[in-house]
Amino acid sequence: MTSSDTDAMTAFARNRGLLVGVAYRMLGSVADAEDVVQEAWLRWARVDTATVADPTGFLVRTVTRLAIDRLCRIKARRETYVGPWLPEPLLTGTDPGASDPAQDVDRAESVSMAMLVVLETLTPLERTVFVLHEAFAFPYADIAEILGRSAPTVRQLAHRAREHVQARRPRFEADMAKRREATEKFLRASLDGDLAALLRLLAPDATLWADGGGKAKAPLRPIHGRDKIARFFVGISGEVVPPGGEMRIAEVNGGPAAVLWMPAGPAAAALVDLDPDTGLIVVIRMVGNPDKLTGLGEPPR
Repeated sequence: MTSSDTDAMTAFARNRGLLVGVAYRMLGSVADAEDVVQEAWLRWARVDTATVADPTGFLVRTVTRLAIDRLCRIKARRETYVGPWLPEPLLTGTDPGASDPAQDVDRAESVSMAMLVVLETLTPLERTVFVLHEAFAFPYADIAEILGRSAPTVRQLAHRAREHVQARRPRFEADMAKRREATEKFLRASLDGDLAALLRLLAPDATLWADGGGKAKAPLRPIHGRDKIARFFVGISGEVVPPGGEMRIAEVNGGPAAVLWMPAGPAAAALVDLDPDTGLIVVIRMVGNPDKLTGLGEPPR
């Protein structure tokens, strides 16, 4: 291995966390993000890196363009998806050196399940600009170079994206301790089949979104209303944790989540959002599609 090869590997390794973070926020898919970053590495390995003045800029530009191409393809794929589609959950906060930790409030919000759902409503270019500028603080001039667009065009895209996100960004409780407490109570009530406790935890207009992708048992439509949701969880209380399974609270997408781990690996994840005024659960998002659980890794110790 030449010194040039070593330098190329070092530069890529140094930027890998950033690249995964950008790709995941753009695609909402751990698997697709990893594929994009791998393709970026293959392209980087063919470049004479000694001629690249800004390796970070080169790599981010490569990943961004690859992610835009893939986003257009997977949007078409989602049109035939069975049941509600949710982003893939990502285990965060387990290791300061991990590929994409939620390092602060702004970064944590940008990787939250709620934000990723909102980002799905943006155009690919709007989403790119929003992610690079709002989540990673890239200057508009740099984003313009990455996209091959003029700076005024990028600013217009950013303005539209911000307006769109602000109009659809839900008001949820940000306090992690309160969210963890609510998640633990919700998990306990679901496991016990405690209807009264579930009704106390849920807001009257709560909504349950469950993503099984046709590969795991899940409602094919959202369930609306406290009573219907509570009765749904009472009905499945005996099936929540199969024999050999272990349900744990873990940090997923920058916040607490109830995760089911089986001996073969993660089997499901449930995340709740709270009304900041009442502290009640207003949204539950459950992902059980096995293809979407690769980002959960091993249970935290």
